[in-house]
Amino acid sequence: MIELDEEQQRARDWFESLRDRICAEFEGIEREVGSEAAFGYTPWERTDPDGSPGGGGVRGLMKGQVFEKVGVNVSTVGGRFSEEFARSIHGAGEDPRFFATGISLVAHMANPHVPAVHMNMRFLATTKRWFGGGADLNPPIPYEEDTADFHARLRAACAAHDPTFYPRFSKWAEEYFQIPHRNVQRGVGGIFYDHLEGPFEASFAFTRDVGEAFLDVFPKLVRRRMETPFDSADKARQLEYRGRYAEFNLIYDRGTLFGLKTGGNVDAILMSLPPVATWG
Repeated sequence: MIELDEEQQRARDWFESLRDRICAEFEGIEREVGSEAAFGYTPWERTDPDGSPGGGGVRGLMKGQVFEKVGVNVSTVGGRFSEEFARSIHGAGEDPRFFATGISLVAHMANPHVPAVHMNMRFLATTKRWFGGGADLNPPIPYEEDTADFHARLRAACAAHDPTFYPRFSKWAEEYFQIPHRNVQRGVGGIFYDHLEGPFEASFAFTRDVGEAFLDVFPKLVRRRMETPFDSADKARQLEYRGRYAEFNLIYDRGTLFGLKTGGNVDAILMSLPPVATWG
């Protein structure tokens, strides 16, 4: 086990509690359609390159009738970055020691009219301390109403803390979730933020509100669309979209790179990949 200070423990506890509530809500949606699908949880541990304990996490995975594949992972890790990787991490250039705790969620839906979604939040400590994260909606078949409701809920969470947050963080998401080699967006956006270094209490409160906003709005969108009829053309569109989603996560996603570079659990890191996808 790695030792945690008070701030690190509080962040870890909240990420785990958010995981529990999200998973319970998603299982509840499965019950509404008569499915008994439930999350299975697989703990994992890592060892730092010097042989000392490096923390670990729990991989949560469910495959159901509504959620074709959804992963909700929590992890708390620490140790030392490699010298090369440390130079790319905020505050780690002169001291490679780090701590990170967070939650990561990706849901791929059975019905192509239900949007896929990604959400993650994290607290990192090097010689600096900061929160980062966000949520973005990834519909194979976009609906303006769904996009508007998702953004409105995140906008409200941001507005409660700083009027500049939503304009800044939605623009950041638009720029980050771009697939350069195809010159398209990965989805319809959301918010993305990083290196939020303000006072711990303020940054932690904002991060919590983002998590609560996600838990509030996404299940509503699922219930709105999960019984929409679809045909083979809709399904083909979904599978092609998933291919592009996979391309982004394998080539550009910083969280994927961070997990692999720090010796994380490979299955947990790659749970973001869709169960089935196509390429033309």
